[in-house]
Amino acid sequence: AAPPPSGPGEPAPPPPLQYSLLLQHLVGDKRQPRVLDPAVLGGIPSPPKSEEQKMVERVMESCPFKAALACVGGFVLGGAFGIFTAGIDTNVGFDPKDPYRTPTAKEVLKDMGQRGISYSKNFAIVGAMFSCTECVVESYRGKSDWKNSVISGCITGGAIGFRAGLKAGVIGCGGFAAFSAAVDYYLR
Repeated sequence: AAPPPSGPGEPAPPPPLQYSLLLQHLVGDKRQPRVLDPAVLGGIPSPPKSEEQKMVERVMESCPFKAALACVGGFVLGGAFGIFTAGIDTNVGFDPKDPYRTPTAKEVLKDMGQRGISYSKNFAIVGAMFSCTECVVESYRGKSDWKNSVISGCITGGAIGFRAGLKAGVIGCGGFAAFSAAVDYYLR
């Protein structure tokens, strides 16, 4: 059916809408992708990221930054754990030559500091080893899932345990992998 003729001076009416043209624009090759705007969905609109923000994100997602962060976090956590365990240990400042002597506050604080530093170094090394291994495994696999933490936990635990022998390495691998899986399960 043709559109009715228009009178002189009137604009011509639009051509009738064809179903096939409409389908090409909705699902066909002429379909335009829509940019997802959070404001349309009721979310908080956010401005596009600047180059500085993108650079900071790239740095924070890099393996060296993650390793350094895990090392510092392990150092702080290890220090706190070492001081805590020294604080509740009844043998802090104990002198085997004179078992009835009460240790002075200076001796107790010195022992707490030594234990805190020792734990700090150990936790920092384990944190850096785990973080580096997980980052390498994630980069190699190209996926970010629970398997990365289990694999890197096994590698880290095995490397730490192999210092005491093969059996200790295998037990360390299994134990650290299980602990990593449990932590990853509860954090995701």
